[in-house]
Amino acid sequence: MEFSQEDFDHLLLSEHARKTAEANYATNPLDADNLTKWGGALLELSQLQNVSDSKDMIRDAVLKLEEALAINPTKHDALWCLGNAHTSHAFLTPDPNEANVYFDKARDCFQKAVDEDPSNELYRKSLEVTAKAPEFHSEIHKHGIGQQTAGPSGGGSSASATAASNPKSSKNKSSDLKYDICGWIILAVGLVAWVGMTKSHVPPPPPR
Repeated sequence: MEFSQEDFDHLLLSEHARKTAEANYATNPLDADNLTKWGGALLELSQLQNVSDSKDMIRDAVLKLEEALAINPTKHDALWCLGNAHTSHAFLTPDPNEANVYFDKARDCFQKAVDEDPSNELYRKSLEVTAKAPEFHSEIHKHGIGQQTAGPSGGGSSASATAASNPKSSKNKSSDLKYDICGWIILAVGLVAWVGMTKSHVPPPPPR
């Protein structure tokens, strides 16, 4: 399994965030912010695994996020992150009926996040895109690339690479749809981990 430099950087950052969250949990297991960061780091790491390992990491992330929400049920960033976990799991699930169960869970999480923070455009966009997710899922698995939505190159890169290597297998519009939805998932889970780390480890910028 080969990694690009970008993938390797993501792996290091996410693994650092995961270890930091795990250490913090040992001293304060009731810190909902820390649990949310842990879940976000696991989701980021899940994008750099094979499908089986990715699903395992997503399940672990769900457990951490649900634990955060048990502490603070209205924590909108945890709700949003949990929605992304369910969405990612759905795209790794070939059976459309089973995938739709995860899409429904994701939609519920995103709706709750929007209800808690109505002005958040990212939450609103997530809810909007998830409504179209079953269509994207159908397109992805129709062309046999659903099992490549996780891996060393990440979902968006893998999907677009497959379409590029088989230009006659799908229309450009279909390829764009695949790239958009997979890339959006990667961006979303990456943002969660990145925001969590910047809050904990990056010093404030010097005054100008």
